[in-house]
Amino acid sequence: MTWIFKNRLGQIDNFKKNPIPVQEEIFWDLIEAGKHTTFGKEHDFASIKTYQDFAAKVPVLDYAGIKPYIDRHMKGEQFVLWDTEIEWFSKSSGTTSSRSKYIPVSEESLEDCHYKGGKDMVSIYVNNFPESKLFSGKSLSVGGTLEKNPLNPDGSAKVGDISAVIMQNLPIWAQFVRTPSLETALMGEWEAKIDKMAKETMNENVVSIAGVPTWTIVLIRKVMELKGAKNILEVWPNLEVFFHGAVAFGPYRSLFKELIPSDKMRYMETYNASEGFFGLQDQPDSDELLLLLDYGIFYEFIPMEEWDSDSPQVIPLQEVEVGKNYALIITTNGGLWRYKIGDTVKFTSTSPYRFRISGRTKHFINAFGEEVIVENAEKAIAMAAEETQATVLNFTAAPVYFEGSDSKGAHEWIVEFKSPPAQLERFKEVLDQHLREVNSDYDAKRHKDLALEKPIIHIAPEGLFEHWLKSKGKLGGQNKVPRLANTREYLDELLPLLQELA
Repeated sequence: MTWIFKNRLGQIDNFKKNPIPVQEEIFWDLIEAGKHTTFGKEHDFASIKTYQDFAAKVPVLDYAGIKPYIDRHMKGEQFVLWDTEIEWFSKSSGTTSSRSKYIPVSEESLEDCHYKGGKDMVSIYVNNFPESKLFSGKSLSVGGTLEKNPLNPDGSAKVGDISAVIMQNLPIWAQFVRTPSLETALMGEWEAKIDKMAKETMNENVVSIAGVPTWTIVLIRKVMELKGAKNILEVWPNLEVFFHGAVAFGPYRSLFKELIPSDKMRYMETYNASEGFFGLQDQPDSDELLLLLDYGIFYEFIPMEEWDSDSPQVIPLQEVEVGKNYALIITTNGGLWRYKIGDTVKFTSTSPYRFRISGRTKHFINAFGEEVIVENAEKAIAMAAEETQATVLNFTAAPVYFEGSDSKGAHEWIVEFKSPPAQLERFKEVLDQHLREVNSDYDAKRHKDLALEKPIIHIAPEGLFEHWLKSKGKLGGQNKVPRLANTREYLDELLPLLQELA
C-alpha cells in the first residue's frame, strides 16, 4: 500500500476516535465560508457564535426551499450559496418524478468529499485485503451522462449525474486505470451505451467494478452474451470486487452469485449521493456503513417520529441513539445548508458512528399505521427469495386501500423475477412472515387479518420496469424504481403495462 493510503487510514482512525471535535471543526469551517455568500448574509452568519445560533438562524430546507438559490447559480451568478465558483451541478432524480433536482458541486466538494470517498474506498479495501491484486488490471465504471444546463444552455456551468461529473473531472492518470473510454462511459442513450460498453470492456483485464447493481447486471449479461460465456469469470477471471451503491444490495445478492460464481468475490457498499459521500462499508464481515466525518459535511438528524411536526426536533450527531430511525440533514462544502436529503438512517453504533440506510422519507407505506420502510421491504423480499430459491430482479409495492365498510387493506406488489419461485403462494407467505418479523406495526395490523390481509403479488414479465422507466424518459443514470409508495401512483401505471406485456 502506498504512503498516501496509509496516511489516510490514520486520518480515518482519528475521526473514528474523535468524532465530535472533527465535526465541530468542519462546522466552523463551513460557517466561515458561508459568511461570504448571499445566503450567509441573509441569515446573519457573521453573528453565529454557537451551534444553537446556527439552528436558530438557519431553517431546515427541502429542495423547494433551496432551489431559488441554486437557480441563481445555474443562471451564472456566483457566491450565492458557496464562497468559491460553482461550475458543475449534479442532476439528481432518485425516483421517476418528473422534476429533476440540481445539486451544486464545488471544487471543495469534488476534491474533499467525492474524490476523498473514492480514495478511502480503495484504502480501506486494500487494508482489509492486503493480498488484493486491485492494481493489476482495470476498474470498470458504469457511469451516468452529461447534459446542457437547462437554465443557461450557453453558459459555462455544466450538468450531469454525479458519477458523470466525477468521471469528467478525474485526472488524466486515473483514466488509464479505468474502462470503458470516457466518451463511451458518458453516452446518453442507455441501450446503445450498454452495447458499446460491453464491446469495449469484454477484452480488458477487469479486476473491479463500480456502479449501481441494476445496470451492472445488464452490462454483465451483455458481455456474457457477446462472449458466449456461462458466467462473467470466463471473461474476467481476475475480477475480485464490486463497489456498489444507490440501492440495497440484498435483493441482488443471489443473482450476482450466479453471474460471478466465486467464493473469493468481494462486495463493498458505498453511500455516495449527488449531495455528498456519506458512508463506506469498512468491515468486510458487516454491512454497516462507517459515517465519514471529515468530508466537509456537518450532520444533523430529525427523529422520524418528529418528521410530520410543524417544528420537528433537530439534533446534532452526539445526540443520536442506536436503533432509532432518523432523517438525514446535511450542511456541505457544496453550499447546501441544513438540507433534507430525503434519506433515513439507523445507527448501529456510536463508537465509532456506523449506520445502515433505512429508506427514504417519502418512500414508505403507512396507509394503515404499519410504517413499512424500504429497509423492511428489502430485507423481507431477500429472505423470501432465499427461502423459495427465487431470484428477484426488481420490485415495487403500494397499499390497497379500504373500499367499503367491510373491506380490509393490503399491500400490492409487482415483482420481477429472473428465477421465479416454484410456488408463488409460498413466496407470498414467506414474504408476509418476514415482514411481520421485522416490523411490529405491520405484524399488529396483520394479526388475524385485523386491518391488513395477506399481500397481493403480481409476477412481472422480465423487462417491465425497464420498459416503464424508458416510457417516462428515465432510463439509466440515477433513476431507479421506487421500492415503496404510500399512494398507488406508480402501481396504477405499471399494472396496465403488466397486462400489455404479459
